[in-house]
Amino acid sequence: MDIQKLMEQAKDFQEKMAGMQNELAAKQVSSTVGGGMVSVTVNGRNEIVDLKIEAEVINPDDPQMLQDLVKAAVNDAMQKVQEMSKGEMAKLTGGLNIPGLF
Repeated sequence: MDIQKLMEQAKDFQEKMAGMQNELAAKQVSSTVGGGMVSVTVNGRNEIVDLKIEAEVINPDDPQMLQDLVKAAVNDAMQKVQEMSKGEMAKLTGGLNIPGLF
């Protein structure tokens, strides 16, 4: 085994990984729940970049409904980001499942 070649491959992989992370950060996914009453957009870094709540769903007598809608929208968007990240990682690793990467 050539240690120099292995080190070059590791460096190349690290550079590709950094590039992929930058690309993912620029991508966004959205989720809408409650018939369009709540929508959320999340970027590839799992940061909420937009949240919209229609006025009709804001009921001071039932805050639990709004909380549930927001949680559902955020969780769905986060799941979509995770799936997108796994897909991009599969491209980078050639389909190999490397524990701890995603």
